Amino acid sequence: MSIFSDLLQDTENVRWTQTIIPTLKEVPSDAVVPSHKLLVRAGFIRQLGSGAYTYLPFGLRSLRKAEAIVREEMNRSGAIEVLMPALQPIELWKETGRYETFGNLLMQLKLSGDRHVALGPTHEEVVTDLARDLINSYRQLPITLYQIQTKFRDEPRPRFGVLRTREFLMKDAYSFSKDVDQLNDAYDSMYEAYCRIFDRCGVPYVIVEAESGPIGGDSSHEFMVPSSTGEDKIIQDPISGYAANQERAEIGAIAWPAPADPNAPAAEKKSTPHKRTIQEVAEFLGVKPEETAKLLVFSADEKVVGILIRGDHEANEAKVRRAFGAQSLELATAEQILKATGAPMGFLGPIDSKIPLLIDPSAAAMPLAVVGGNEVDVHYVNVVPGRDFPLSNVVDVRNAEAGDPSPKGGAPMIITQGIEIGHVFKLGTKYSAAMNANYLDENGKQQHLIMGCYGIGVNRILAAAVEASYDENGIIWPMPIAPYQVVVIPLAVNKPEIMDLANKFAEALTAAGADVIIDDRDQRPGFKFKDADLIGFPLRVVIGEKGVAADTIEVKWRAGGESFTVPVADGPAQVAAKWRERHDAHLAICKSKEANRAVKGRL
Repeated sequence: MSIFSDLLQDTENVRWTQTIIPTLKEVPSDAVVPSHKLLVRAGFIRQLGSGAYTYLPFGLRSLRKAEAIVREEMNRSGAIEVLMPALQPIELWKETGRYETFGNLLMQLKLSGDRHVALGPTHEEVVTDLARDLINSYRQLPITLYQIQTKFRDEPRPRFGVLRTREFLMKDAYSFSKDVDQLNDAYDSMYEAYCRIFDRCGVPYVIVEAESGPIGGDSSHEFMVPSSTGEDKIIQDPISGYAANQERAEIGAIAWPAPADPNAPAAEKKSTPHKRTIQEVAEFLGVKPEETAKLLVFSADEKVVGILIRGDHEANEAKVRRAFGAQSLELATAEQILKATGAPMGFLGPIDSKIPLLIDPSAAAMPLAVVGGNEVDVHYVNVVPGRDFPLSNVVDVRNAEAGDPSPKGGAPMIITQGIEIGHVFKLGTKYSAAMNANYLDENGKQQHLIMGCYGIGVNRILAAAVEASYDENGIIWPMPIAPYQVVVIPLAVNKPEIMDLANKFAEALTAAGADVIIDDRDQRPGFKFKDADLIGFPLRVVIGEKGVAADTIEVKWRAGGESFTVPVADGPAQVAAKWRERHDAHLAICKSKEANRAVKGRL
């Protein structure tokens, strides 16, 4: 196993002047996150339109290297590669009910003959349609199919360069099993393959429990690259190792207060004219937001329901949906709220609630609370949970926050940010049941296929690698996905002896397994060095007249800035050996991690 694909190793030395590397000094005006700024400045990508990018030669090389690693590990796992159409009949999406749930993200086209299709954002429906045509017996199971293909989603706000686009490259895989044991085996196999992929790509990652979202299913994990610019929040317990996306994170037991003082003042109505928001009410009544509780109303499968959470907390709609056993969930309208509760939006409270109500443990544990008065411009103060309203349905329905107790041991949890680069799901029969994808079991009875799905954003691997490793000078690429691992910089390109020596270094490094580019531009040394640092080549070899005269060739690693010199005669062999040593060290780390997972188990 190599840490980069042999398919992409150059057999001949590449010259800078023979390709397109449009580096920029200025930061693009529309770029916000480091990966967007640096990938544009370093000449990897150019924007065509909102959410659509051209990959220039260097960008495509890095993308293809990541893709090759993904393909190698998917094949190693036993998955079988296919290529499915990007054009998908709308009828398939209506079979599963996702035509509505995917909503406006689905890009739709009208073809001749009044046919309606979608540009595929994912392929659960298409692969299930394929499986119901091709799989008919338990003898054909288990099987996992995968593809690497362009996907399309009508993101309302494409941003952050290639991190969130309307068109992107994705590896999506789908497993088909006869029972839960086979599904678990397929899931674990993909989980381990993902670990190997990201280890080999050289990107740091955290595995977190995740919410399945519109894909569906009952179990999933995300692979996240920690980054301060990440859009996802990761809730972690550093002691137990528990980690989850904020959408999924559970909260440990909340300490309940002592029984209410029997002499505590009774709940009292207070006039709060024109005060609707938590902040407005808290300031008006002279309390803190965490001393208030808010009642939020939802339409769960078209039934009006409510939750009570502390005023400074945010509802977790996924938890709410699961708690009510609902397929669909959305905030109720003002008209729905008034009809169901008799009270106006903005002033709802739990006292004498007329709708099914769940109480979050943090709200239930409040000794006193300010709540809505179920009348316009009215709130209650001195409300005691359990005294003034029942605590019969106490359920975790909010987002976990920093300091909340861990569900594994109770230690305070912390929040970090991350970029999602991979996601694995146990789908069960969500799609096979909806699309009647069945097989005959050992007894000749029809059973629904049991499915899993597994996705990697290939473009995101590049962006996440940059977000995880850069400095003020530019990108610091992991060696496996750098466009070229070595840049050889001759400083006097008009001198045949200098160029001959540059070729010798390049040939020795290529023979050792590296891919090499020679910067043969007739430019100042500083100009070349700045471009080399901006692009982020892992290893730089500088050949100048003064150095050759002094029998000294300068060599520098981009990561860590370690530099050393080698003599002219033995220099090519020594540098090739140094490169190979670092290559092999990374390979050894990957193998060690894999062996450690095998001993400890997946979780």
